[in-house]
Amino acid sequence: MAAPRDEAGMSAYLSNETRKWQERAREVANRLVRPLAAKYDRLQEYPWEIKEGLAAAGLTGVWIPREYGGAGGSILDLCVIVEELSKACGGVGVLFAVNALGSFPLIVGGTEEQKKRYLPLIARGEKLVAFGLSEKYAGSDAGGMRMRAIESGKHYILNGEKKWNTNGGAADLYTVFAVTDPTSRSRRISAFIVEKGTPGFKIGKVEDKMGIRCVPVVELEADDCRVPAENLLGGKAGFGFKHAMMTLDRARPGVAAQGVGLAAGALEFAQVYANRRIQFGAKISSFQMIQQMLADMAMKVEAARQLVYASAWAVETEAPDTTKMAAMAKCFATDVAMEVTANAVQIFGGYGFMRDYPIEKYMRDAKITQIYEGTNQVQRMVIARNLIKEVGQLTHLESYIPVETQRGVNPEDLVAAEAVGQSS
Repeated sequence: MAAPRDEAGMSAYLSNETRKWQERAREVANRLVRPLAAKYDRLQEYPWEIKEGLAAAGLTGVWIPREYGGAGGSILDLCVIVEELSKACGGVGVLFAVNALGSFPLIVGGTEEQKKRYLPLIARGEKLVAFGLSEKYAGSDAGGMRMRAIESGKHYILNGEKKWNTNGGAADLYTVFAVTDPTSRSRRISAFIVEKGTPGFKIGKVEDKMGIRCVPVVELEADDCRVPAENLLGGKAGFGFKHAMMTLDRARPGVAAQGVGLAAGALEFAQVYANRRIQFGAKISSFQMIQQMLADMAMKVEAARQLVYASAWAVETEAPDTTKMAAMAKCFATDVAMEVTANAVQIFGGYGFMRDYPIEKYMRDAKITQIYEGTNQVQRMVIARNLIKEVGQLTHLESYIPVETQRGVNPEDLVAAEAVGQSS
């Protein structure tokens, strides 16, 4: 196999440690993931042999702090691994990343005892973890969830359902969010660590999916599920929504990296195929229309990668614009994934539509990245709201914009009138 090439020289921006993680993930992806991707997509089964390979390569604890048995890696380390795995299989990319999603609540909000109890098991790959936030009627509106948790002595009694639980069924641990105080607006929700096999906690419907078929997505059901009070995340009720939002800020660069990986993998297949396919007596890579498509695809992949790296850095340094950067990376990179994978199918032509060719899977896997961990419509709302908040930092530009006046009109009255109109 040819020596791996740097992605557009991007290794110059990565530390030696991050490059080592990237190279290790690339080796696992090419040796183990790529040959099995089509098999597990067809079977729609969890690829346990791939999971064991990831653990054997020491990848399962990259994002977990050293004091809890992990490698103490950065969010950027996590992102480059997700990208490399997703180049070979988008399902395996999320299979890996969802364990970070499920364990981030523990990292950002768990008690010391909870961290010591669970994180080393996750780091060694002995326990898989899932994240239970969404419900049938509370997807983008996470605050509208209905699962209840009522304190009862040394336990909390959980009742309700969760929807679209990625890694459910395969997971051993679940970070589950439920309403503990329905009368509160700011402290309504709490998070719980629920172990597989807890009485009253079971897997419901197993989804039949368009893409990422090797990782299970299920409904979770809690029927008088008794969770020990010591499994209340952080030991205090009412911080669940905060923990969820902190988790998503940390996890969204990983989803963005999945998008970059899918787009980059599809682009590479398109490059190879365009240079092989002959029509009208010439390779289609010599046609200007195809060249333009490839060039546009490559530019967008690289722009998305840069944004992923920037957002990972923002999370790692706790930059004030972390939420905006994470939303920008997730939204842009996953939109790029959908566009580039669809264009790669187009370059393959009729063969791209066929299941025995590898490219259609990339497009199927890409679609969900625009939806989960916050739809891209919600990401645009998050970005816009943060931009509006930043206006206060731009007052030095006010004097350069002329202010229009009209006799008999007070601009402040216009704002008041608009507010009344919106509320009516």
